[in-house]
Amino acid sequence: MRSLNSSAKYKDHEPVRIPLESEFNQLALALFALQFEHVEPYRRLCAGRRITPDKITLWSDTPPVPAAAFKEFDLTSIPAGERTTVFHSSGTTDQRPSRHFHNAESLRLYEASLLPWFTTHLLTGAEALGLMILTPSPALAPHSSLVHMFETLRRELSSRDFRFTGTIDATGAWTLDTAATLEALRKSMATEQPVALLGTAFSFVHLLDHLAACASSFALPDGSRVMETGGYKGRSRNLPKSELHALITRCLGIPPSHIVCEYGMSELSSQAYDWKVRRTERGTGSEARVFRFPPWARARVVSPETGGEVAEGETGLIQICDLANVRSVMVVQTEDLAVRRGNGFELIGRAAHAEPRGCSLLNL
Repeated sequence: MRSLNSSAKYKDHEPVRIPLESEFNQLALALFALQFEHVEPYRRLCAGRRITPDKITLWSDTPPVPAAAFKEFDLTSIPAGERTTVFHSSGTTDQRPSRHFHNAESLRLYEASLLPWFTTHLLTGAEALGLMILTPSPALAPHSSLVHMFETLRRELSSRDFRFTGTIDATGAWTLDTAATLEALRKSMATEQPVALLGTAFSFVHLLDHLAACASSFALPDGSRVMETGGYKGRSRNLPKSELHALITRCLGIPPSHIVCEYGMSELSSQAYDWKVRRTERGTGSEARVFRFPPWARARVVSPETGGEVAEGETGLIQICDLANVRSVMVVQTEDLAVRRGNGFELIGRAAHAEPRGCSLLNL
């Protein structure tokens, strides 16, 4: 498995080796023992379930932590005086956010985790790609893990044209600077430089609605692509994913084969993607869209009643084991529903009665 203690620049031709299941299991059990010892709220949870490191031999038996617990407890081994960064979950303004604490070391690990999987899925055949980010900058959204991810890309891929075109309104909610976004799109057209648009689903809806109101559209250069992270929850009209992607193709000229969805959480250090941009410039992208995490993470779809993994094709809650979550807890139980698809999952949405979330809702 690629070392996760470096933020070296990753190229799209570098392979990401898949560890043997026995190797993953060994690493996970060792990490569980460390977190049991050093993350006090997690140790109490494990003790309540009568599970200790000496009693289990499979990583899948480690107790998961509900994502909601990050709101109530400091689930970290980093001492309070060394916590230099905190990522907050997104949600509606009356919710208390989850908190994922970092220091310089854990941030380097977070960045080393995100880079290879992003380049594998988004940057194939993209030697001269500009990056347009439809989110606020880090100065405006310092507690957003998504924005930190994009800032890491800006720093590590510094040879590429890079621009944030999001902003915030008077209430602190994210919005889009449409003038700056259209200027960047026109520049891409004029220079014939392909561009990657990265942002939340609601940011794309605002852009597409603006283009519709102006009766405008673009045919961005071949090789352009989109990464959307989901997230509506009242900030725009909701669109089914198929309709949103069809509008992106119609209004921006980006084919389905070049539209990728990302799944991430502030409580994690790794992200899942449902598609790899193909080297062919035009395609249908009609194959199954299944989310997969990088080799140092595992996703299970589990029954909310039993906690056991569901059968292939059945629906349950997503549970994620992320070995890049060294200074926090590695197994997080989400409130997101999915269908099990092999070693990946087909995302359905939030479970009933779960709090709405989405990176586009972050209130500063």
